[in-house]
Formats: sequence, structure tokens, C-alpha cells
Amino acid sequence: LHKRMGEAVARVARKVNDTVENKTDSLDLANCKLMSFPVGIYKAMRSVTEGIHRISLANNELKSITSRFVTTFSQLTELNLAGNYLHRLPEEITSLLHLRAIDLSRNRFRRFPEPLATVPALETIDLEENEIAEVPTDKLASMALLRSLNLRANPVGPEVRLLVRPLVPFELLLSPEEPIPKA
Repeated sequence: LHKRMGEAVARVARKVNDTVENKTDSLDLANCKLMSFPVGIYKAMRSVTEGIHRISLANNELKSITSRFVTTFSQLTELNLAGNYLHRLPEEITSLLHLRAIDLSRNRFRRFPEPLATVPALETIDLEENEIAEVPTDKLASMALLRSLNLRANPVGPEVRLLVRPLVPFELLLSPEEPIPKA
């Protein structure tokens, strides 16, 4: 177990170093078995955080994203958090003024993460395969740039299915409705 953990830590360190040394605009920590965002990364990346526009933390074991993460990487345009154990987002997510796409598919959200409704540049929200039953339709309708909201494989209520253009100016992706079994 320790050897595997050591390998995972080394892989994270390598990826962080690559990002810092090459001054790339993205950090890919997908599939690193992370249970939380490693605090050491903040220090290691201090010189380049402003230049990071894309972060993938997909397929880890994250249960939460901290406000520090959000405020540190304030220039994000894309955030991939698919395949974790997240059930909420910090309020500070609203400070990501440049965030255009967020992938929260395959997580544990039971309700739509409301802070997203006030992220001004958001165009794409992927919430496929969560446990979302209710959606704040009024808030979503006021999101000026939202183009696509994926709610496939969620137990959304029938009222969400009534959200069609022109009521909502974005594409709403839902799973086909289950036919009602005949008695």
C-alpha cells in the first residue's frame, strides 16, 4: 500500500513540476487517487497559479473542493472534477470570473450546485450521473452565457422536463424518460 501511495505522490509531484517548469496553462491530476487537493501544491505552484486555465482532478476520491483551491486558481476557464465524491461546491466558486466549463459528472450531488448559477462566464455544466432531483430553473434561466447543461442519468423531476426553449436559452440534456410501466 505504501509503495502505491508513494508512486501516486511521485506522479502528482511530476505533473506539478511539469506544469511549473513548462509554464503550461493546465494541470492534469486525473486518476491520482487524491482524497484532497494536496496543500503542498499551492506552494509548489505559487509562481504559476495565475497562468493556470485548466485543471483536471477527474477520477480521484475527492470529497470536497476548498475555498483556498478556488481562490488560488482564480484564472480557471475549465475545471474537470468528474468521477469524485463531491456533493457541494464552495461559495467561492462564484469568484471564478473566467470559468467557462465545469465537469461534475459522476459525483454525489443531490441538488444543483447553486453557486454555479452566479458564475458569469459559465457556458457548459456537466452534471451527468449525479443524484439531482431539483434544479433552480429560474436561476438557470438568468445565466446569460450558459449554452449546455447536462443532467443525463439524474432523477430529475418532471418540472425540469418542461424546460424547453425559448424558456431556457441553453441546451438541456436529459436521459430519455422511463416509460411508465402498465399495470
